[in-house]
Amino acid sequence: MKILTVVGARPNFMKIAPFIRAIDRYNVEGQNKITHVLVHTGQHYDVRMSEAFFRALDIPDPDINLEIGSGSHAEQIGYTMVAFEKVLLGQNPDWVIVVGDVNATLACSVVAKKLNIKLCHIEAGLRSGDMTMPEEINRLVTDRLSDLLFTPDRISSDNLRKEGTPEEKIAFVGNIMIDTLEANRERSEKLDINSIIESNLIDGVRQPKKIHAGSGYALMTLHRPSNVDSKETFVPLIRFLLDEVTKDQPLIWVIHPRARKQLDTFGLWNDVVNRPSLILLEPVVYHEMVRLNMGAKVMLTDSGGLQEECCVLGTPCLTLRWNTERPVTLRENGGASVLVGNNIERIRNEYFNVLSLNRIPSRPELWDGHTAERIITILTSLVKM
Repeated sequence: MKILTVVGARPNFMKIAPFIRAIDRYNVEGQNKITHVLVHTGQHYDVRMSEAFFRALDIPDPDINLEIGSGSHAEQIGYTMVAFEKVLLGQNPDWVIVVGDVNATLACSVVAKKLNIKLCHIEAGLRSGDMTMPEEINRLVTDRLSDLLFTPDRISSDNLRKEGTPEEKIAFVGNIMIDTLEANRERSEKLDINSIIESNLIDGVRQPKKIHAGSGYALMTLHRPSNVDSKETFVPLIRFLLDEVTKDQPLIWVIHPRARKQLDTFGLWNDVVNRPSLILLEPVVYHEMVRLNMGAKVMLTDSGGLQEECCVLGTPCLTLRWNTERPVTLRENGGASVLVGNNIERIRNEYFNVLSLNRIPSRPELWDGHTAERIITILTSLVKM
């Protein structure tokens, strides 16, 4: 059997690493072999966002790199479709495997089905209900086209059933992101937080005071246009961070290029860099982010993957969104996350509330570190080798 897997952006890398390891184990132990081709569309082309993650997670170099780069949604999807069609015509795989909900996921799904190649979606069935999110459109189209849908939780499986997906296409296998977390937890625990800060501190920013063990800090990531592109939304949020959060404890902000640009656009850069208790870091590699998460008293984020990791690690999480495609991570469902959107009063109330909460890890069903193995078992049982 020949499998061609697609990655395009950083969230995909954490999901594909355990899948590749599971293929390697199968090829050592099984009588038959899986021929595997890894295609990187190049949607994340910055070294910190791509190559560094491949090295950190021991992902082999892609067999094919389409080098699509940046652009509008239409440009990325269009260029990817043109390039990927040529790849499929040359490779002729039995299955195309896509993960997550980035533009590469959608583009490569459409091409695969137009060429009548079987399509499998890992992390299927996630729904936010928010059609203003490009990722939601990517999820809906990819799931509709896929021949096999691997879901991370039972809520996602039920979402597919409600949309009319035949039962035989749905396989609840657990969360492959947690495979990566469990495989790298021990290595991450050994990292020193102050060393992470020192090696990733943004150029020109003053060296912060050292974080002492047990003293606690807040951790933040922020990248969605709904949070950073509007001055009316972004400025009050930054003022809350500067005037309230950083007076209470250090705030480590792993800053996305989009948010960094908007700080300058809205005249906030100097205020941010001149606040000693606000620590600005470049994008960090996977193990460093896990270690920072492990030590944080509270996470503020609009990232989906971090909601999941906070759930398993037990880090109280303020999700800076009005909806989530991962409701299993919410506190009301036993998780660690609460939706606060970008309303400052709601953020303030929940922030001071979570400071008194204990770290309580939660592990949804089948988030056990063995999802990739279940996926390979199912795939190989469906296809005559």
